[in-house]
Amino acid sequence: MAGQKFFLGRQPILDQHENIVAFELLFRFSDCLAADVTNYLQASASVIVDALTEFGIEALLGRHKGFINVNTDLLMNDALELLPKDKIVIELLEMIDVNAEVIDRCRQLNLQGFVLSLDDHVYSPRFEPLYRIVDIIKIDILQVGEEELPAMVKKLRAWPVKLLAEKVETAMQYNLCRELGFDLFQGYYFAHPVVLKRNRLDISKVTLMQLLNQLLLNADIKEIEDTFRQNPNLTYNLLRLVNSVAIGLREKTKTLRHAIMVLGQQQLKRWILLALFAYKDTPGAISPLLEIAAMRGRLMELLAQKHPVLGRDHDYVDSAFMTGLLSLIDVLFGVAMDDIVAQLNLDKEISQALLAREGRLGGLLQLAEKVEQVDFPSVLKLMAQSQLSIDHLMAAQLEAINWTNSLSRLS
Repeated sequence: MAGQKFFLGRQPILDQHENIVAFELLFRFSDCLAADVTNYLQASASVIVDALTEFGIEALLGRHKGFINVNTDLLMNDALELLPKDKIVIELLEMIDVNAEVIDRCRQLNLQGFVLSLDDHVYSPRFEPLYRIVDIIKIDILQVGEEELPAMVKKLRAWPVKLLAEKVETAMQYNLCRELGFDLFQGYYFAHPVVLKRNRLDISKVTLMQLLNQLLLNADIKEIEDTFRQNPNLTYNLLRLVNSVAIGLREKTKTLRHAIMVLGQQQLKRWILLALFAYKDTPGAISPLLEIAAMRGRLMELLAQKHPVLGRDHDYVDSAFMTGLLSLIDVLFGVAMDDIVAQLNLDKEISQALLAREGRLGGLLQLAEKVEQVDFPSVLKLMAQSQLSIDHLMAAQLEAINWTNSLSRLS
């Protein structure tokens, strides 16, 4: 395994309040990218080794937990106990045979304080001994089907387990699973808008959009400050974001004008975009869109920096970050992307990337999206087109995760 190139993906897991609480860590060797990895022991062991050594659990997961797949061989291996109990969920793959040895091992791990989960599960009486031990049962809602799902949920509710709905990609699927009593949800349903035309924006977001456009038009500081003062809550959110991430300041920024003067308009554009995603009408954890959009923007920025030619162009690197963040703004507002692009004074290449995934920025945006979707064959193809290597991607991923983790501490 030494020296072998690999991809590491993270799929978000959300609770009933639509807060990201965990990521499933998914692993593929670069020369074996098929989804049905046959050597599960090697794949899962590699995730564990790299999470503990090269990446670091805290850097990889931040405040979240991590689900790691294990098969029978890895389950029975003492190396599994090296994992931090408070950060890792041991996910038993569906091909594990339920026997006395496996049940006893799961009971031991449970007594040690490990959280256990059953992956891609379909109810069966032979699993009942495990139902008394495991903490979470994951159900692939596409595999089970909407007609069979209610009956299966009812059966599994006989045990004190949390139910996790997997492959939830639309708001309709999410609402169905929530009505059935699922506790956790895996998928990108929160990033798929349902209503895309002519939604009315709340005043705070209108203000921020106006402010963003002023910055794109290089308005003077007084005009920017006057616009921002229309909503004190947004001023607070911006200052909170600016002070949350290291920006080389010896003291905290306390006023909007101070933030504008210190950061400059280029950086301020970034914080305004982040403030859009961070803003919530009610208190609580930040929107999952902030984590995903921030990760996407930062990843695109870092990949642009690593490009052998384009990385020398500071404006291009900044445009990559802007494109990544703006690529989810239609979801945030519930308004069609072409309506939003029409309101903003965006560079032509950014507009092409957002509307049609075209151009160099469009290619980077596609790459970031495929990384999120754990579509590694497409990732490999797009990296070749972008003149980037797997090493570039891995380094950019880790740095982007670390940066996004610092934002997620806002909640």
